[in-house]
Amino acid sequence: MDHSDIAGLRSVRTRSISPENFDGAAGGGGRATEGTGRAASRDLGVGWKVSPSVVVKAGDTFDLASIDGPGKITHIWITTHSDNWRTLVLRAYWDGAAEPAVEVPYGDFFCNGWGVFAQVDSQVIAANPHGGFNSYWPMPFRDGALLTVENTSVVDVVVYYQVTYEERDEPGDDAYFHAQWRRSNVLESATTHTILEGVEGHGHYVGTYLAWGVNSNGWWGEGELKFYFDDDDEYPTICGTGTEDYFGGAWNFDVPGQGYTEFSTPYLGMPQVIRPDGLYISQQRFGMYRWHLPDPIVFHERMSKIDVQALGWRSGWRYLPLQDDIASTAVFYLDRPVANRPAAPDADAMEVHLGTAPVPDIGAQPPRAPQG
Repeated sequence: MDHSDIAGLRSVRTRSISPENFDGAAGGGGRATEGTGRAASRDLGVGWKVSPSVVVKAGDTFDLASIDGPGKITHIWITTHSDNWRTLVLRAYWDGAAEPAVEVPYGDFFCNGWGVFAQVDSQVIAANPHGGFNSYWPMPFRDGALLTVENTSVVDVVVYYQVTYEERDEPGDDAYFHAQWRRSNVLESATTHTILEGVEGHGHYVGTYLAWGVNSNGWWGEGELKFYFDDDDEYPTICGTGTEDYFGGAWNFDVPGQGYTEFSTPYLGMPQVIRPDGLYISQQRFGMYRWHLPDPIVFHERMSKIDVQALGWRSGWRYLPLQDDIASTAVFYLDRPVANRPAAPDADAMEVHLGTAPVPDIGAQPPRAPQG
């Protein structure tokens, strides 16, 4: 909904799915008699936060929201412990499709790909202390929606969530929301990292998130982003001038005297800089996003490829191709619910090696207090 039309009366019905109302039924909230909060609410009874969260078993996939008929998801709030941000896979299916339109590691979808919290203050993604993740991407559907989360880890995971959506009487003709994840770890020498490729149809590209791990000294962001669409073949229609330029920064993101400087704005930012700690964390890590909301990249027949170069500098003012760890999330809207996509991410493909030391086995530990 355009905020300029906030005063307009509409015929839709607002619904919300959470562990307190699994199907979003009208008047269906707060009725639970069993759940993760039952022990804490034992003196209060029904209606007093009996079921605020769910436990997703190791190796299982949990249905966050299953919705019938036409509608639009307008907001997702979700949280879990940071250990799980690169072990959970978030998926979305539209109109009964067998393949997901969204298939992204949980943390990367919310611009927190490294398993370390970063505050994000943007128009469509907000990440708030400490791991309160919010999506305001509009997600319309014509004949049903299914949101799931897969736990690829070897431990059970507690997840709190709420999915707010609109019920409609008639389906609209809006495009479908898509998000895809790819990782090059490590990027082969003198090659580019592919962000998106092989998408057929009419749509518009609306956003990029990169979790970029640097594997060498020196500046790493000289490479260009290129967009090949419609009639493009050997050369792209859109060719940027550098990685930091695409994300709205300049001159190495370096504020003199401060070095790399985090920033987060409605449409673009670099909210995360992870610096070496002098022990196990030896490499620099960055998180960057750009949302093409006022400037969507419209394609009519195909988005054949989007890629980014990894370039630094070598002697003689020559470019140095880098072999970095680059994970990308590509966000776009398309006239169909299914698109060409990469292989599904698994635990090994998502794993973050931040260099933490193994914890000695000193026997059973007390359980962590529940969140929420």
